[in-house]
Amino acid sequence: MLLRLTFLAIALLAASVDKAAAQIVAIANDEINTDSVRRAFDDGPYFGLYKDNYFIFGCPVGPRITRDNCNIKFQISIAQRLTRSTLPFGTYLYLFYSQKCFWNILEDSMPMTDLNFNPGIGLTKPLFVKGRFVGKVSLIAEHESNGRDGAASRSWNRLSIAGSIMIDPQLLVHSKVWLPIIDGAENRDILDYCGIYQIGTSVSSRNGRLGLAVNLVKRKGWRLNYNTTVEVNYRIFPRDNQYLFVQYYNGYGEGLLAFKEFHSMLRVGLVIKPKLFSDY
Repeated sequence: MLLRLTFLAIALLAASVDKAAAQIVAIANDEINTDSVRRAFDDGPYFGLYKDNYFIFGCPVGPRITRDNCNIKFQISIAQRLTRSTLPFGTYLYLFYSQKCFWNILEDSMPMTDLNFNPGIGLTKPLFVKGRFVGKVSLIAEHESNGRDGAASRSWNRLSIAGSIMIDPQLLVHSKVWLPIIDGAENRDILDYCGIYQIGTSVSSRNGRLGLAVNLVKRKGWRLNYNTTVEVNYRIFPRDNQYLFVQYYNGYGEGLLAFKEFHSMLRVGLVIKPKLFSDY
């Protein structure tokens, strides 16, 4: 049922873009047109960024701030195209890899308390409406684990369908739904905390220097229980792909090791973003 709803949502969003006559956003004062996007998918580059790559430091919102509850959170995320030719239905095969780490630099010995690995492989199809690039849809088989054993082990697998649609040059909406395969004995109830699907949106200023993004992950159950991420980014220099970055996380499942713990964290730092738009 969720898969049908996702396909329907993507179709409706694509139709709405048709009516809105979406344009490509100008990035770092460079005009990104449909032909350049087609060439990027057809001819490369074959290696690039996947999700946001960031390095941020912060503390909890609400509880008393101590050395133990402030940390650095950083993420590295890349994508590698595996085939030179276009596959059936205008798709491209990619290898994805993301790694997220929580580093308690204020504690003695500065331990990295949680390290999450998220490799995946999948097909991506760019979407064009009346000759305009308006987004993409992906089918991804992915694994996520913390690489530990015993009681600290956390792992699960997902078959995910993700879609991102540009409603207009400054507005993007995205969604992702997954079929979970839970193989970790210590996280059988992970869907209660890490969710069953996600939706979100991002907006940017006309010059592309200021952006705001909101991402909601629906936890299992009928209640309106979401893990919420709100992000603000500001491009430091007009032609550089580096941003000042503020991220607020509220909910469960921020990291795999403590996925059952509630966190309300505000962090600040730097982010490097993919050229067109970020994946989530």
